[in-house]
Formats: sequence, C-alpha cells, structure tokens
Amino acid sequence: MQSLHIAVIGGGAAGFMGAITAAETFPTAKVTIFEKSRNVLSKVKVSGGGRCNVTNAAPTLPELVKGYPRGAKFLRPLFEIFNNQHTIQWFESRGVALKTEPDGRMFPTTDSSETIIDCLQQAAQRAGVEVRTSTGVNAIVADGGQFLLRLQSGEELSVNRVLVTSGGHPQLSGYDWLATLGLDIETPVPSLFTFNAPKLPLKDLMGVSIGKVGVKLAGSKLTEAGPMLFTHWGVSGPAVLRLSAWGARELASKNYQFMSLINFTNQKPNEVQEQLTSMQRDVQWKGKFVPTQAPFGIPQRLWKQLVELANIPDTMRWADLPAKNLHRLVEQLTNFQLEVQGKTTFKDEFVTCGGVNLANLDPKTLESRHVSGLFFAGEVLDIDGITGGYNFQAAWTTAVIAGRSIGY
Repeated sequence: MQSLHIAVIGGGAAGFMGAITAAETFPTAKVTIFEKSRNVLSKVKVSGGGRCNVTNAAPTLPELVKGYPRGAKFLRPLFEIFNNQHTIQWFESRGVALKTEPDGRMFPTTDSSETIIDCLQQAAQRAGVEVRTSTGVNAIVADGGQFLLRLQSGEELSVNRVLVTSGGHPQLSGYDWLATLGLDIETPVPSLFTFNAPKLPLKDLMGVSIGKVGVKLAGSKLTEAGPMLFTHWGVSGPAVLRLSAWGARELASKNYQFMSLINFTNQKPNEVQEQLTSMQRDVQWKGKFVPTQAPFGIPQRLWKQLVELANIPDTMRWADLPAKNLHRLVEQLTNFQLEVQGKTTFKDEFVTCGGVNLANLDPKTLESRHVSGLFFAGEVLDIDGITGGYNFQAAWTTAVIAGRSIGY
C-alpha cells in the first residue's frame, strides 16, 4: 500500500471530499489533487449567494431522491451509505454547524462559504492530501494497471488510481479527453437557468417576488410550484429553476423558445373564480375599487398590472365588475402567458444535464466498468439535481463512495 498513488483530477467539492475520504481510508497512500485553475473550490465559494448551500434537509431518502431529475435511481442505494444526515455529521464533526432554512436548504451557521472551504482545506491538509493548482490534466492513459497523466505543462506522471471529479462541461467536446477511455458521454445541456422574457407585458416589476406560483411548460406535463422572482430580463426563483432542471432536454430541443404558463395563485381557476365572485358580494370588498387591494397574497404592483391586462379600469368597484372582465382576470391570474426567448445562467452557478453515462460505472464503487482503477464522482457524471443543495449532496455522496473504494 505504501507505493499507492491516487490522483484526483479536479479541485472542487467532489474532488476534495473524494481526496479526503481516500486519504483517511487508506492512510499509507499518497493522494494528490490536480486543479487546472489557480483556485480550488471556486464553485463552493459562489454557491448560495456566497453562503454555500451544503445540502438539503429532506427528512427521508425517498424525499431526497425526488430532487434529482437525472440520477435518482443510481443515487438511491448510495444514499443508504452516505446521505444528507451523514453530510451534516461530517461537517459538524469537523467544527462546522449547519442550519436549516424554511425551504429545506442548509447553510453553515456563519452564512459564509469560506467556512466550508476552510473546513475542506484543513481536512485535506490533516489527511496529508497534496494540492497542485494551475496543473491541468490533458489526458489519462491506462497503462497495464497504471495510469499515465499528461499534464498541460508537458509533464508526465505515473499513478496507480485516478478519481475524475472535473465537473460538468457545457460542450460535448469538454469530455473528449474521457471519451478516449471508452466511456459513453451523454450530450450536455444546461440545467438550472432562468427564463428570459423580452416581451413581458408586465413592466417595472424587477425585484418583486411571489410566495408560491405554478409554472408550466405549455403543451407539456412539465409543471413546478414555488416562489418566483421578477428580474430585469424575465423571471427566476425556485419554481422557474426547478422547471428548467426537469425540462432541461426538452427546453434545449426548443432552443429555449417556448410559452410558459404562470398561475400566480397556485389554485385551480374555478377556485379563483369562486373567491372573486364571493368578494363581489362581500360587504368588506364590494364597495372597493378592484385595483386598490390585492387578494391571494399577490404583490400590489403585480396585481394592478394584471387588473389592467383584464381591461378593468381604476374606477371599477368589485360590486360592478362585469362577468367578462372577471373571467379575464381569472385567466390572467391562473393562466398568464409568458413568452420565453432564451435563458440566463443562475447567478454564477453552472449545472449541466449530461456527462459520463452511469451505465459505465460499477454502481457500488463508482469505478469504470471498462478501465480498472478509474473512478468518477460529482458533476462530471450524468447526475443533476434541482436547486436547494441537491447537487452538492450528490457530489459529497459519490465522492465518499469512490474515495472509500479506490484503494482496493
């Protein structure tokens, strides 16, 4: 075991977790992280607006796997071994306490991603992991039970095991160096993106958020519910991001030109109609002007514009509202048509649908079925989650399983 050298390619979340786990599991092995950029853990730094959304507090494994549009079946048995509860314990045992927000996202109590970065770097240092930055790997050559790494600098290095944690790539060509090893690659397309709507009929709503809306892809069964945010380019928020994840391939096939239907009440149209009709008769409402007070928890600025789109004048009282205008208002509230023309990456976070086909791997060890001694973890795999800490959890889980298996 003394001569065993494990190379970890990629210094992100999965790379560090895999390297730490390998070094702690096989203490006599040499473990080296190779990171092509000057800085490690850069995605951890920007995650969650700089707070780092470490994992999700899903109470059961069935609930946890619901967060993965791709890879859920593959992850399910791995979560039996290392899941979100294990992640919490892992960080807390190293001095990092986590907190849960109402939507299930978990962050360090410091609200700083630097806390997670420091923890991972210190754990790696204690375990004896060597970290080489500005050291890109151009090629992996399997050589009779050994591996030859060809570095960008021209250096060639022989190692015994390789864990690839190089992350997702936006282009298929980004996986060419892995395809030469006989791996099947699923064509990557973006996931977790916001919707651009340059023809949005609603004006000056940037920064306005709504607690829970329904967002649907017209002509499809794809639908999501959750908070939504108006931006200067269109709409964002968890409901939009989740829909983009579940519909990643379908939306890519449409070249991100599609109609989205928004239900601002997240209720059925007949229920909304009944409530509005009731307001017309209610002594507290019937004498009031329709645009002045917003029901359903809708922000006042949005409500006023929806009323205008229903051709309801400012001077119209609830008691006098004609049936045709009431129907138009119900339509605007429950079936608002948003023409989407393009997408925008969510903040500085980049997630891809696609990558190394999971059929290439031993599902118990994350080792390649084609090349002995070659392992994979993290976003380089065809696994991706919705927003809320699921992608980091997949990284921690696959990295721990690979790290525990790689020294045998």
